[in-house]
Amino acid sequence: MPRVAIACQGGGSQTAFTAGVLRPLLRSPDVEPVAFTGTSGGAICALLAWYGWRTGGPRRAVELLDGFWRDNAATSPLDAVSNAVGVGLLRLRDLGVLPLPAFDPYRFPEIARGRLQDLLERWVDFRLLAALPRNEGPVLQIGAVEVRSGAFRRFDSRRGEITVETVLASAAIPTLFRAVDTGDGVYWDGVFSENPPVRDLPALAPDALWIVQLFPQRIDVEPRTPGAIADRRAELTANLSLEQEIDAIQKINEFVRAGYLDGAGYREVGIERIQLDRRLDSASAADRSPAFLEGLIADGVQAGEAFLARSVPAAVRATGT
Repeated sequence: MPRVAIACQGGGSQTAFTAGVLRPLLRSPDVEPVAFTGTSGGAICALLAWYGWRTGGPRRAVELLDGFWRDNAATSPLDAVSNAVGVGLLRLRDLGVLPLPAFDPYRFPEIARGRLQDLLERWVDFRLLAALPRNEGPVLQIGAVEVRSGAFRRFDSRRGEITVETVLASAAIPTLFRAVDTGDGVYWDGVFSENPPVRDLPALAPDALWIVQLFPQRIDVEPRTPGAIADRRAELTANLSLEQEIDAIQKINEFVRAGYLDGAGYREVGIERIQLDRRLDSASAADRSPAFLEGLIADGVQAGEAFLARSVPAAVRATGT
């Protein structure tokens, strides 16, 4: 049975795709998760998968993911209207049609943060989480950036660093949320650091790293409109640190193959990506409409099932289990 680290890229509402991908991955009897990592919305998906796995196994993990995304949808009439208006305004801004004043999160009550915190605490008992044995089961790492120092931070379950504050820190988009004070620093969204954090995963000796990637590294057409330029800029920003960290892991793989790390506990890590097969505009990261979220989840389930059918038999053969 292959030992697998699962990394979840952040992208706001677009990470509903990740929730869909995780359904078949978590349910597969041929996969042993050794780590979940994520940033922003990917951190929330990683948290729910990890916490569910630790407290009730794969079935519970899937229940938490499904429940969170169901509750996150804009289903009430008022919420649906405000969601549609907000996303529409963002699209007009990105097209250069409508200049919007910058939102100052320090001048208004933290309604969005309060709503997200309530939602997290509805599906995760953080007191129970804190009492879980730290050195058992898979590891959870979530990424954020310390605002004042610029230091990248990986909050790690083995160090007892997973709290509602650190999860909120990983999702603190500065145009919407105030920086989150965790007691040892003030943090913004992890998309400014590692999206998602993968560099340290070879130390856990996984057989494979599976990355749920929302943003394409390559595109076919040069962006020439304000909207297309904004979208491509967001994609490149989201992928920058990920590609650098993948390069670092591939270098470790070269050292393993050359025998330089014999006896150090490392093994060659196969790297595979489960990618969203359609491009989404940057405004869709704020879209909580039920149809949009349900469509992404369905796409994710399909992508996850296809990936397992393609990759797991080869991984099982490679590990001999």
